[in-house]
Amino acid sequence: MHRRTFLASAPATLVLPMAARAATDYTPGLVKKHLAAGDTVFLDFKTEWCTTCAAQERAIDALLRENPAYKDAITFINVDWDQHSNSDLARELKIPRRSTLVVLKGDQELGRIVAGTNKSKIKDLLDTALTAATA
Repeated sequence: MHRRTFLASAPATLVLPMAARAATDYTPGLVKKHLAAGDTVFLDFKTEWCTTCAAQERAIDALLRENPAYKDAITFINVDWDQHSNSDLARELKIPRRSTLVVLKGDQELGRIVAGTNKSKIKDLLDTALTAATA
């Protein structure tokens, strides 16, 4: 591959994995709004520079491609850790760090992964969310 071709195509490879998930960026009040509406919410506390977060994102995106029902039933919200680590949401949920994945339904936390990148464990968390969303 020529260097010019590589440099021109490199940004596209960064965008393609994100195309699998239509996640909403967090704003204050958004999570409570979705929970009040009865939605099952999958929170992804992450940063752009975190390698663990990137590994989690690759696993999530692969699972979403394998099972489109996740996208249809679950509300995905990205929480920028650099911006919202001291937010009411992070304090209320006792989020210890970036690379934390949390599933909520109503007033209950259904599951959580902290700094885990194991695809089967992330699948289990997504399955928990899907079950709650379709119940």
